[in-house]
Amino acid sequence: MTTLRTLGPSDLEVFPLVLGGNVFGWGADEATSFAVLDAYTAAGGNLIDTADSYSAWIEGNKGGESETIIGKWVTARGNRADVVIATKVSQHPDFSGLTAANIKAAADASLRRLNTDYIDLYYTHYDKPDVPVEEIIGALDELVRAGKVRHIAASNISAERLQESLDLSDREGLARYVALQPHYNLVSRDTYEGPLQDVAARAGLAALPYYSLAAGFLTGKYRPGTSPDGVDSVRAGGAAKLLESERGRRVLTALDEIATARGVAVPTVALAWLAAQPTVVAPIASARTVEQLPALLAVADLTLTPAETNHLTQASS
Repeated sequence: MTTLRTLGPSDLEVFPLVLGGNVFGWGADEATSFAVLDAYTAAGGNLIDTADSYSAWIEGNKGGESETIIGKWVTARGNRADVVIATKVSQHPDFSGLTAANIKAAADASLRRLNTDYIDLYYTHYDKPDVPVEEIIGALDELVRAGKVRHIAASNISAERLQESLDLSDREGLARYVALQPHYNLVSRDTYEGPLQDVAARAGLAALPYYSLAAGFLTGKYRPGTSPDGVDSVRAGGAAKLLESERGRRVLTALDEIATARGVAVPTVALAWLAAQPTVVAPIASARTVEQLPALLAVADLTLTPAETNHLTQASS
C-alpha cells in the first residue's frame, strides 16, 4: 500500500499524485470524469485539485463546472471524508480578485458547487499585488475560524509576497499557508527554482506543482517530425514549441532512456523526477480518460536513483 505524505505543517495526509480536475467539464464529460475519479480513488488516490474558474474559458461555460462535477461525484459516492478537496479563488468571472468580500463570497459559491460544508485546502489562485496581504490573509483566516476551510495555500505568487504573507501570519497568529502550487516541471524549472523554492523550504511548505507534464509534452507523445495537431489532445498546441528546442529534445531522450531501463512509461519518469525535488510532496496531473491514469499513478511506486535524477537534471539544464 502506498504511503501517504504529510502536506507541509498541516494534518492532511495525501497520495503522492494529485489528480488535476481542470479537465472535468472540458476535456472529460461528467460520466468520464466520474470514471476517472473512481479509478483514481480505487488506486488509493485521495487529493483532488480544482478551481472555481475551471472551465470558464470554454464557450458556453460559466466557471465552476469542475467543482460541480466533483460535488456530484462526492455526493453520489458518499466519500467526502475520504478525499481531500483543494480549490482556488480569484479567477472566476463572477468572483474575480482577492478582496476580503470576494474571497468570502467565492468560498461560499465553491462550497455550494462542491456540495460540502468545508474545503480542505483553499488556494489564492493568482496573487493580486494591489490587495494588501493583511486583507487576503485576514479573510482566509476568517474562513478557517468559521470552519469553512481547513488549510490555506497559495499559487502563482512571488517569493516576496509569499514571505510577506507568512510573516504576517506568524506575527498576528493568523491562518498560515501550508502549501504552494507552482508552475514546475522538467522543461520549466526557473518558474519555481530559486527564491520562491527557497521561501517554501524555509517555511516548510509543501509544493504541489502544476503543469507537471508540460501540457502533455512530458508524456512523450510529441516527437520531432510529428505534428502535435495530429495528437488527440485538448492541450496539444502548448507543446509544439518545446519540440523545436534543443532542451526539449534532450529531455525526451533522457526520459526515454530511463523509462526503457526501468520498464515504465515516460510520464511516470517525468513525474518521479519532480517528486524527488526539494519541497515537492506530490505533483499534479490530470487524466481525460481512465486509460491515461496508470502511467500517472505509477509515480507512487517509482523512486529514481540519484544517477537517474541527475541525468534528467542535467538534460533539462
